[in-house]
Amino acid sequence: MRVLHWHVHGSWSTAFVQGPHTYLVPVTPNRDADGRGRARTFDWPPSAVEIAPAALADAQVDVVVLQCPRELELTEQWLRRRPGREVPAVYVEHNTPRGDVPNTRHPMADRADIPVVHVTPFNELFWDCGRAPTLVIEHGVPDPGYRYTGELRRAAVVINEPVRRGRVTGTDLLPRFAAQAPLDVFGMAVSTLPRHERIATFEDWPQSRMHAELARRRVYLHPVRWTSLGLSLLEAMHLGMPVVALATTEVLAAVPPDAGVVSTRVDLLAEALRAVVADPDLARHLGLAARAAARRRYSLDRFCTDWDQLLKELRR
Repeated sequence: MRVLHWHVHGSWSTAFVQGPHTYLVPVTPNRDADGRGRARTFDWPPSAVEIAPAALADAQVDVVVLQCPRELELTEQWLRRRPGREVPAVYVEHNTPRGDVPNTRHPMADRADIPVVHVTPFNELFWDCGRAPTLVIEHGVPDPGYRYTGELRRAAVVINEPVRRGRVTGTDLLPRFAAQAPLDVFGMAVSTLPRHERIATFEDWPQSRMHAELARRRVYLHPVRWTSLGLSLLEAMHLGMPVVALATTEVLAAVPPDAGVVSTRVDLLAEALRAVVADPDLARHLGLAARAAARRRYSLDRFCTDWDQLLKELRR
């Protein structure tokens, strides 16, 4: 099957293109949001093929995977077919709703011909999807293997654009956690964080290098208030890292009690962070449970199987 799919979210797309199909990835001359092409810092297979917008009108496309409203327009313009009517289509909703939660209406709510796939049950519950059929395909993560050493008495955090996103990603909480353990913050635009003597930043590293460095830190801190379910959290669990996390959105379902500490009380989390950093045996024990839980629920095989089944159903 030939699947038209934009490169929007690097980690999710990295899992998605591991499936058994050919993935056509639009690429524009300046690799902007309309066509980023293949990922440059993630490992993608040859079956993910870049295609110029001008070539799509004559290309065989069996199904379109949409991830933002603008891609409806781009599909009609480039493919010259209407998604959901002249070519099967599905819309992947990666994010928690914004605005008047829980009354936020989804952009596809008036479309009965395009199913909405949510990446967590929490998202499906909170979005108002109106007439659109909905289902959940939970994340799957390529297993980087057990790589945990925890040799550094520091906490790892992964946040993209922490200053712009602010309270959404819990950026304001970082100094409170840093008072209990030094933090190493990885991600896009982390260098914009205000300087802090106990917070170091590491920006735009390739995924493989970041995984190796995360695994050297004693614990993974997830301070996010209101996003979906961070794939970096699941990747850290696969690496064998113990978790200290805010009990928001899907985190309670993803992180079992034996894998770390999850709470809405920042004071309890800060104390837990200090305790786990101070106790390497406890950290390793929690991390092994985290890895086992992540492999059970968020395996790449299950993810690819779920998507393969859905794509086949869309073509019937």
